[in-house]
Amino acid sequence: LEALAKLADAMPSSQVEYNRSDIDVATLPEDAPSNGLSIGDTIRTIAQNRSWAVLKNIESDPAYAAMLHELLSCIEPVIAPMTGPMLTMQGYIFVSSPNSVTPYHFDPEHNILLQLVGSKTMYAFPAGDARFASQEDHERYHAGSHRGLTWDDSFNDHAFVAPLAPGDAVLMPVMAPHYVVVDDQPSISLSITWRSEWSYRESEAHGANRWLRQRGFSPSMPPRWPDHAVLKSLAWRAARRRWERVRRAGSAGA
Repeated sequence: LEALAKLADAMPSSQVEYNRSDIDVATLPEDAPSNGLSIGDTIRTIAQNRSWAVLKNIESDPAYAAMLHELLSCIEPVIAPMTGPMLTMQGYIFVSSPNSVTPYHFDPEHNILLQLVGSKTMYAFPAGDARFASQEDHERYHAGSHRGLTWDDSFNDHAFVAPLAPGDAVLMPVMAPHYVVVDDQPSISLSITWRSEWSYRESEAHGANRWLRQRGFSPSMPPRWPDHAVLKSLAWRAARRRWERVRRAGSAGA
């Protein structure tokens, strides 16, 4: 814990997130209460302070970057034939008090969560199923909003339940809704993540859908793995490149 606290203290504020964790599954990120501590003290006193913390992009530290790339290189021969080249490899460390709740959300990366200390249970739901995360949820997120999702207690009837003890791991598919509950001891977990060409194309298709929806259309949900919305993805990339050129030209003219 002391090593993680020192790492957290050295990180810019944009790379750490922490709050009280005695909250409800339905809590949205902007509603999570502060614990009144620094990030370092949050981690040092995690056993007592009823908090949750994440250290983001740990690969910014050379030692953790080496660890991350060593771990990902071990699985690359299996993963690359499935997802294509492993892009934008990143790592996250989660430190949680006993009985912490990580509310319902989704993430854009291919993610393997490795449980190191303590135990927790992950409750996951089918990716791409509009019952658990609507098209509008996806489009809102890919426009820059938070990862939180609207929760309904009936969802639990459809959960994939993954109990994780030290040494266990679980693969979380891209944009699969999930929430996490920690057992009665402090927890430390490591997420090793990567993006793929497919995951970026899915993001771009949702971006294109948002643009179409704002103009009165009702676009269809992008297909799930391994299919992808080629035309929407390519059109959205071209549009973004054009907007970036226009923005740069405007800045130069000013």
